[in-house]
Amino acid sequence: MIDGDGRAGRPTGRKRADARRNEQALLDAAAAVFVASGVEAPVREIAAKAGVGMGTIYRHFPTRADLVVAVYRHQVEACAEAGPVLLANSDSPHAALGRWVDLFVDFLVTKHGLAAALQSDSAGFDALHAYFLDRLVPVCALLLDAAAEAGEINPDIGAFELMRGIGNLCIGGGGDPRYDARRMVALLLAGLRQSRST
Repeated sequence: MIDGDGRAGRPTGRKRADARRNEQALLDAAAAVFVASGVEAPVREIAAKAGVGMGTIYRHFPTRADLVVAVYRHQVEACAEAGPVLLANSDSPHAALGRWVDLFVDFLVTKHGLAAALQSDSAGFDALHAYFLDRLVPVCALLLDAAAEAGEINPDIGAFELMRGIGNLCIGGGGDPRYDARRMVALLLAGLRQSRST
């Protein structure tokens, strides 16, 4: 099969699929490394985690800023896509909300580093932040509405309000290793559930 520019379509399609898989593996690895070691982690650490050479990273992401923005978008999309899947596959809407919030917390840990890394491009970061809100507030609202309809949480909490509260808890430690943001967020979610019976 020949595509419009005269090249064989099948090898090109396979190459594109392989390139997409490589890029996804790189983004997953970079996100994990950024969470563990910060946004300034060496590129060789990301390459080792992804099981690729340094050249592969630079082919996909010529600069650290390119990689940072791609990881940000990748994590937003992963969070957005996870919400409905968790809701369909969890024992209860509240359990789905809790698992989604764990993903969101991991994203926020990375996001704070990303924000610092992108500070020189405030307009670019503002656009990314707007994209983050547009994609994730509706997903959080979907989970909250389902949990409220199931009688598991108080129905008067808004998605933006909850996400903002979680964000504040995630930066509360200021780098102190004794502070566990995920534990604090779990207490917040437990409080939503308990408030139903008060």
